[in-house]
Amino acid sequence: MTETASKPAAAAGTYRLGDRAVNRMGYGAMQLAGPGVFGPPRDHDAAIAVLRAAIAAGVDHIDTSDFYGPHVTNRLIREALHPYPDDLTIVTKLGARRDDKGGWLPWNDPAALEQGLRENLEHLGLEAMEVVNVRIMGGGEGGMLPTGQSIARFVEPVARLQQQGLVRHIGVSTVSRAQIEEARTICPIVCVQNAYNLANRGDDDLIDWLAGEGIAYVPYFPLGGFSPLQSDALNAVAADLCATPMQVALAWLLGRSSNILLIPGTSSLAHLEDNLAAASLTLSDEAVARLDGIGAG
Repeated sequence: MTETASKPAAAAGTYRLGDRAVNRMGYGAMQLAGPGVFGPPRDHDAAIAVLRAAIAAGVDHIDTSDFYGPHVTNRLIREALHPYPDDLTIVTKLGARRDDKGGWLPWNDPAALEQGLRENLEHLGLEAMEVVNVRIMGGGEGGMLPTGQSIARFVEPVARLQQQGLVRHIGVSTVSRAQIEEARTICPIVCVQNAYNLANRGDDDLIDWLAGEGIAYVPYFPLGGFSPLQSDALNAVAADLCATPMQVALAWLLGRSSNILLIPGTSSLAHLEDNLAAASLTLSDEAVARLDGIGAG
């Protein structure tokens, strides 16, 4: 890809993220870190090349966090892209840290949230973050805070940082509708980032509600995460379209609701091109019905 190449990331249109309209096909930087999202990249130069190719292809929304590495992906983003294009929206997450073996731990008291934000700003070379997602970690299923528990103690400190001008917009991650509604009594919420994909459909109702509220939904693990999607029906639809199963899974997400913003991640130029090409893939009603059956029930 070159600066004069076509812009496949723009093929799926745009949606509001804060006060910006971003292309619905974005990029997630998590996989640029080493194995297990820990340590340096396998190939530093390849990581830099992927970031630059994403921007050249029209990506204007990058999802990252300083706990990827830790500190690895943000430093790579700064090295590859700073000074940043005016239309680039970089989104980070707060609320976790890594131990010395790469484990994921909550880090969400007020002092930790402020320190985490300032480290993100330093490593990215920014004076303020456009969007910060507050990742809610607790002792419930999947590491989430139990649905009935308040998330105010996580959101309020970040809202204070927003009032100081260090954060422009706030989102929440790993949350229920009730927790989102609570967060909105504290500050405006511009996006929600939960696990969701073709086979993991627990947020169907939530996505529809958020669309009605004009709030972006950004699914993490859109291709299954550490356990990639496997389905005979998905493979069959992909074969009919002469596409890869992962391209079809991304195209299905884009078609699922206009408020969905995608951030598939990769450390490979070839996979980046495949992911971006999914924005131009058209699924027939029959194909959508077959794919809907994968996550039914």
